[in-house]
Amino acid sequence: MSLSMVEIEDLHLSLVGGGGRVNILRGVDLEVARGESLSILGPSGAGKTTLLMALAGLERPTAGRIRVAGVDLGGLDEDALARFRRENLGIVFQSFHLVPTMTALENAALPLEFAGAPDARERAAAALAAVGLSERQAHFPGQLSGGEQQRVALARAFVAHPSLLLADEPTGNLDRDTGVRVMDLLFGLAAEQGTTLILVTHDEVLARRCGRRLHMADGRFAATREGA
Repeated sequence: MSLSMVEIEDLHLSLVGGGGRVNILRGVDLEVARGESLSILGPSGAGKTTLLMALAGLERPTAGRIRVAGVDLGGLDEDALARFRRENLGIVFQSFHLVPTMTALENAALPLEFAGAPDARERAAAALAAVGLSERQAHFPGQLSGGEQQRVALARAFVAHPSLLLADEPTGNLDRDTGVRVMDLLFGLAAEQGTTLILVTHDEVLARRCGRRLHMADGRFAATREGA
């Protein structure tokens, strides 16, 4: 088994919009070890979120190579990519992305339901307990605070014990104190499960909680910053 969870070689990604072709990623190279925590900082438009989407197989590169957990994503069709995400990845977004017509328990169970796990609800209940929401299982997202909704999103991301967690500005819609509590849970769950973590953030304090920091600008990594 490779010691690397992520291997990216000379990654380029361009998108075509109303103003023509836009080069978003411009030759990204990256290697992330299994169990490592990495933060990626940089201004809006630097390519951080696009890089996460490429790692998740949600955006197809224009050129270059991505290997995650030893699998070359370029060789997978859409169905295989969906299976790969289900079996290997957890994703946490800034805006929660919960299904509004589903309870907290149903939202947390979704990855396991898609995988056909017979014990999906039991495992989802345990995941909600791990983030302190045992008493909120039957509540819908609209009945939960922002911090509670993000904790449901964390439970959903970790419920299948992913080998890689991608977190895109996970505290962006939360106040400072709530954000700190949510990130304490995220880092604690990642450490407990041995999950590799790639965190996109504008927050230097949050970034320093990771073992390594990288700065992205104009679609490239500018420099490596070791964690505090």
